[in-house]
Amino acid sequence: MAAVTIDALSPSDPRAEHAVLLFMTEMSSRWLGRAATEDDVGEALREFPSDDLLPPDGLLLVAHRDGAAVGCAGLRRVGDGLGEVKRVWVARGARRQGLGRRLMAEIERHARERGLRELRLDTRGDLVEARRLYEHLGYHEIEPFGDNPYAAHWFAKRLDC
Repeated sequence: MAAVTIDALSPSDPRAEHAVLLFMTEMSSRWLGRAATEDDVGEALREFPSDDLLPPDGLLLVAHRDGAAVGCAGLRRVGDGLGEVKRVWVARGARRQGLGRRLMAEIERHARERGLRELRLDTRGDLVEARRLYEHLGYHEIEPFGDNPYAAHWFAKRLDC
């Protein structure tokens, strides 16, 4: 099996756009309980654009294996010393191989390099495996924040800088 590479890409890079499309297709399908249509995914991408993941205040990591997108994770600065993790996704065929942990470790490394002292994130109630990952990595549940109508769980983690 080929190694997975993780690169920071602009959200407008076609490889990043493809990874975010795959992420949003899976998230939409899981939410709807059926295969998401092109219109469903387009609506979701409009509702949750990724243009806030541009440097210097944002970051989008994309994982590839043999040229195929197998994961992504984003980071954006939301305040003094505070960052928010977005778009964490690992393709079904790449799960349970440590890629989610690798993506989160890279996000945390980049956050520290940017002087962020705390990360927060939200996730949906049906994403049980995501909640397990975040808890395993030391994130703890906090009071709700933001305006994501799909979020059911909110997490935060202090970073050792």
